[in-house]
Amino acid sequence: MKRVYLSRRRTSTAPELSTKSDCDLNAGGPIVIIGVPKEIKSDEYRVALLPVGAEELTANGHTVLVETGAGMGSGIADVMYMAGGARIVPKVDEIWDKADLIVKVKEPQPTEWPRLRPGQTVFTYFHFAADEALTRAILQSGVTAIAYETIRDAKGNLPLLTPMSEVAGRMSIQEGAKYLERPNEGRGILLSGVPGVAPAEVAILGGGIVGSNAAKVAAGLGASVRILDVNLDRLRYLDDIMPPNVTTLYSDRHTILESIERADLVIGAVLITGARAPRLVRRDDLSRMKPGAVIVDVAIDQGGCIETSRPTTHKNPTYVIDGVVHYCVTNMPGAVGRTSTYALCNVTLPYVIQLAKHGWRSVADKVVGLADGVNIAGGHVTNRAVAETFGYPFVAWDAVPSAT
Repeated sequence: MKRVYLSRRRTSTAPELSTKSDCDLNAGGPIVIIGVPKEIKSDEYRVALLPVGAEELTANGHTVLVETGAGMGSGIADVMYMAGGARIVPKVDEIWDKADLIVKVKEPQPTEWPRLRPGQTVFTYFHFAADEALTRAILQSGVTAIAYETIRDAKGNLPLLTPMSEVAGRMSIQEGAKYLERPNEGRGILLSGVPGVAPAEVAILGGGIVGSNAAKVAAGLGASVRILDVNLDRLRYLDDIMPPNVTTLYSDRHTILESIERADLVIGAVLITGARAPRLVRRDDLSRMKPGAVIVDVAIDQGGCIETSRPTTHKNPTYVIDGVVHYCVTNMPGAVGRTSTYALCNVTLPYVIQLAKHGWRSVADKVVGLADGVNIAGGHVTNRAVAETFGYPFVAWDAVPSAT
């Protein structure tokens, strides 16, 4: 089968995909109307489409509906979308009722679940493995759920997760440094230290995109950093590129315990694509940590890699268990909406264009890695990791009847 690679060029040079003449919208065929609702998750300031995206989609003959104020959190006014050819819609119900493709940033919230309808395609971050209620709601809705976080590229990387992982990794040190301050119930530690006083100790569990970005920022501030991972090739790479104040360690139970005992700040940065994050730090382990130490669990989107982690919000970001401050905000990049929106839309737009032009079935068949993003279709779980997490039957996406 010939595979097509997504181009980052403008629409006129995007790869062409053949579509069956008898495709219709409910069969996963070409999309006419694309909807962009305003994000309603707590303190979520990102938006899923830039004005340039609206311009490219409308130039291809599609209708783009954008909810009033959807871009304001990222500094994008309605008039900018209108200049790009989008129609501004004051009532969100119209977007959900009319749009064949819904493009979002975060998973549909409970108040949005009743708006989902069979045959609709929803393209967003889902993180199903962390939320069985969401998984059930999407299964019952009959929509096709394409998850940003599980789409792969030709090299096996996660191109739509990478930019937000970069943001979250860098933010984890920024937030961790803040909550190490004594007024925030931390140890009263300055991450960098000062002449004559040792810098903070930072332990990073996971050496992927989140972990490496966290390490760069922490090391740049002068902290003493440990990165733990089970991939020795990755550790060798990180050892080559990181400054001298970063130490790479193989991650096992003993090394984890030793590292969290030493740490003032622990960053949870573990990812298993589509599946729940492994719990590397147990409840009893907190007693080994320093009073006032801080945990930033970036893996909370996938359930968290610390047993005591539970989702928090930007309004109420932390809680304390056994003297350890936990920061577990599930949408960290949402706080820096402008940066995050542009970083996200740079990578999502080529996929949106192809999904709109050809429909999800044709794109899943022809575009490398898009099929990995199809998590649920026609009431079936089509991602193996999600199915295994909750014990649902797994059905390959191309085995789902084409009427869905």
